[in-house]
Order: sequence, then C-alpha cells, then structure tokens
Amino acid sequence: MPGLPVIKPAYALTPPNIAMLAEQALLQEIWLTPKPGLVDADNNGAHRDMDLPLFLASIAAIAPWFAQFFCAGQQAAALPAGQALAQLRPMGLACEQAMFTATAGVNTHKGGIFSLGLLCFAAGRLTQRSLPLSRKRLCDEVAALCAGMVRRELQHSRRQATVGERLFQRYGLTGARGETESGFATIRRHVLPYWHQQQDPTRQLLNALLRLMAVNADTNLVARGGLSGLRYVQQSARQLLINDWQISDLSAMNDALVARNLSPGGSADLLAVSMVLAALPA
Repeated sequence: MPGLPVIKPAYALTPPNIAMLAEQALLQEIWLTPKPGLVDADNNGAHRDMDLPLFLASIAAIAPWFAQFFCAGQQAAALPAGQALAQLRPMGLACEQAMFTATAGVNTHKGGIFSLGLLCFAAGRLTQRSLPLSRKRLCDEVAALCAGMVRRELQHSRRQATVGERLFQRYGLTGARGETESGFATIRRHVLPYWHQQQDPTRQLLNALLRLMAVNADTNLVARGGLSGLRYVQQSARQLLINDWQISDLSAMNDALVARNLSPGGSADLLAVSMVLAALPA
C-alpha cells in the first residue's frame, strides 16, 4: 500500500481549493487499509463487482466535476438556496453518468458525488460572497441548500424507485439526504471533536471510520442485511473503540462483515466528507 497523502489544512491555501480537497479525500479513503467490509488496498471487502482499480477509474472520472460544482456555486451565489439547488441537480446527474461510464454501470461513488458535490457548490456560493470558508459556515450552507429535502423527496414521495426511498418508507431512514439536511451533524458531533486524538495519520482515519460506523444509520448496511446487519456493525465498531483497537481487529472485523455480506458504504462516504471538513478552520 502506498503512503497515504495527508490533506493539508485548507487555511494554508489562498483561497481554499475545495475541489482539490474533495479529490484528495476520495483517494485517501479508497487507499485506506484495512477497512472492514469495504474495498481497500488488500481486498474487495463484501463487494463482488468492485475493486481498487475500478474505484480509481471512478475517481478520475468524477474529480474534474468538483471544480465545476464550485464554479456553479459561485454563479448561483445570489439565488435563494432552494433555487440554487435546482440548478445543481443536472450537473450532479451528469457527474453520475461520467462515473457509470467509467465503471461500466457500477455505482462506486454516487453518495460521494452527492455529498462532496454539495460541499463544493456551497463553498462556491460562500466564496462569491467573500465569506471565508470554515467548517461551521460550510455545513450551515449545505443545510440551507438541502432544507426540506427529506420532506419533499421522501415523506411526500409516493414512489419507491430508489433504495433510499424504499428504506425510508419501510424504516424511516433518511440516509444521505438527512445527513446533508442536518449539515453533516453526525460528522460534527461524533468525528471532528475527536479528530486529533490519534497522531498517526492512518490510524486517525481508521478511528474516524470506526466512529462513523458506530453511530451512522447506514442505509447501505440496511439494504444488505436489514436492521440486524446495521446493529451488528454498530455494536462491533463500538466495541473496538472501547477496547483500543489494533489493525488485526479491523482485519478480523472485515472477515466477519464479508461473511455477512455487509459493507458500510455510507460511512465511507462520510469519512471523505470528514477529511474535507477537518482540513478547514473550525
């Protein structure tokens, strides 16, 4: 496994290059090893249709779009949040199509495109208003952009076309929509306050991933293993955090998740978002 590139604090850049941070975060996330149930440098986790080269091809295809999301945010800076979000959607779908073209139809980064694309778009709006980027300001802007999204797209939706829609109707899980509408509350409450507890960069990221797995209502897990699968992963992650985990513990957890066909993909997406936010001033 190559050495992980460390994302430098964005306040050392003028202005913060949020698009570059988003791309770096995706690269760090995929190379991070070992990640229980997830594709990494050692194995494919619980995935039969994904591997490391496929993820790298996906990142190469979607990374150029992050700068476009940022520019679109600048151009939409004067619009009310709801109108601005409507302008972002066609770009998001085009970025997804670029991903599917690169992966022959495999969904590698749909969640990452959604969350990181919103971060870049929000950053463009703030920058155009001459507002310095900070974690709080950026999260507040994402929350404003996504206000009412769960109600509009899940509560009032009569269709169940997507996995997210079906899981909301069955279990009330709001998934990525709920996380962005909250301004990434899970990350702000359970990850960022503990970001610097670990000094080693790799252990820092793995610890953040475990913290996410311990609390995140990950719809990827529920889609694969129901609520019992979600509870199993949450309890396993909590136990490792309590017991001061070692790398061997993560490898053993990977074996257990693979045997149960469980992959915490939603937490992997939030880990990438966490890296971007951690690189900004608080």
